[in-house]
Amino acid sequence: MLDPVDVDIADSDFLTNQSDLDDSSDSDIDNYCLAFTCKNRLFGRQKPLHVVLGAGVSADIILWRNKQISAYIFMGATLTWLLFERLGYSLVVFFCHASLLSLTALFLWSNFGSLVHVSAPEIPEIVVPQHLFMRTAISMTTTYNQALRSFGQVVFGTDIRDFLAVAATLWVLSVAGSRCGFLSFLYLVFVILMTVPALYENLEDSVDSIAEKALIEIKKQYAVLDGKVLQKLKKKVISYKNKKQP
Repeated sequence: MLDPVDVDIADSDFLTNQSDLDDSSDSDIDNYCLAFTCKNRLFGRQKPLHVVLGAGVSADIILWRNKQISAYIFMGATLTWLLFERLGYSLVVFFCHASLLSLTALFLWSNFGSLVHVSAPEIPEIVVPQHLFMRTAISMTTTYNQALRSFGQVVFGTDIRDFLAVAATLWVLSVAGSRCGFLSFLYLVFVILMTVPALYENLEDSVDSIAEKALIEIKKQYAVLDGKVLQKLKKKVISYKNKKQP
């Protein structure tokens, strides 16, 4: 049974008009069920996590839908981090050693492969379509412009909450960057990306419940801070600007 407290006006209308369900299409019922089950999700999410992450190959890898491919990528990233960060390998040395090993193996294969009746491999040609570069450039330009607009809204806007959120994020990133190198920082982000979404998908009901309570408490504390500090500071800034104007 559904808790009446959790049922809003639209939900109650839907439930009281159960006689109309027979006349509704399956898609309408599915859309309603999706909207109801996604209520109070983290950050107001109204779509499944797989759809939020793109619903493609990248989402399958992040959520470990194909465990074999995800495991290979995770092990490859871990091996790269160990080689360059922990063992002190430089990119130039690694490239030269890998090229030397590949060159030696292919040379021996092409010259002695006939002894074991194995033909030498052919070097493949890579053909990249032009529209791929165009779509990539357009996507990067769109992302760059959106980032600039978001930055402008924070810098030239009057919402102190957005400013504090961006400032806190940059401060946390600066602290993390000062504690580890760039490659370690990228690997840490990669590990978080490969673990947190998958864990959240399995435990989203519990996480959303805890997060909702935490957000309510944060809003209460922010309301107190806003009333005692931020509003007074905002009034002082406005009055100072008014005095400066002729």
